[in-house]
Amino acid sequence: MKIITYNVNGLRAAVAKGFTDWLGQEHPDVLCLQETKLQPEQYPAEALDTLGYKHYLYSAQKKGYSGVAILSKREPDHVAYGMGMEAYDNEGRFIRADYGDLSIVSVYHPSGTSGDERQAFKMIWLEKFQEYVLELERTRPKLILCGDYNICHEAIDIHDPVRNASNSGFLPEEREWMTRFLEAGFVDSFRFLHPDKQEYTWWSYRFNSRAKNKGWRIDYCMVNEPVRPMLREARILGDAVHSDHCPMLLEIAE
Repeated sequence: MKIITYNVNGLRAAVAKGFTDWLGQEHPDVLCLQETKLQPEQYPAEALDTLGYKHYLYSAQKKGYSGVAILSKREPDHVAYGMGMEAYDNEGRFIRADYGDLSIVSVYHPSGTSGDERQAFKMIWLEKFQEYVLELERTRPKLILCGDYNICHEAIDIHDPVRNASNSGFLPEEREWMTRFLEAGFVDSFRFLHPDKQEYTWWSYRFNSRAKNKGWRIDYCMVNEPVRPMLREARILGDAVHSDHCPMLLEIAE
């Protein structure tokens, strides 16, 4: 099973940059999208439906903002929208598709870069998210949590760990949360399979950052322990240029 996660920074904008051709070539079984930035009626069905995907959207109430989606070749047994927490669900940040005993999530963690208020919102979200998925494991034993976590975990995950130590996304409290999250029974699939690779999934649009490869690894396919033996490959697809992020691919044995 081939799964890809991709923060497209606006799905319609990505389609205008060749996203459809790229998707046709990669042809994952499941595609998890973040920052779709559209309402359901704005979904580019004409461009994407011909590729054979069923689409499930969870949009933010605010137009042109946030939003997650799952595109699937196979119809899921069930799709769950949101986490039942109004403050977060209003922003369209969590969608889950179930396939037998396997659940695949597309999640978009908040950014704290716009100021203290949003950073505080992010830190509360992180705790609530962890509580939610740990409870979810009781009924959904195999979890794959794909998305933009807006956190670099270790120095290897960011181009300049010293200068970025006080920036949202690499703050000590964010990194400490991710350590606790992993210790709670989740696996960073890319780092598990490639312990020494220094690759990134996001680059600022400023300062020619992508050309200089001054990036951050903030997009993950996290899996829980029951899925770990199913891992076959985890790769960052750095050649895809439809966004300020690039996709990450996960292959598992079903």
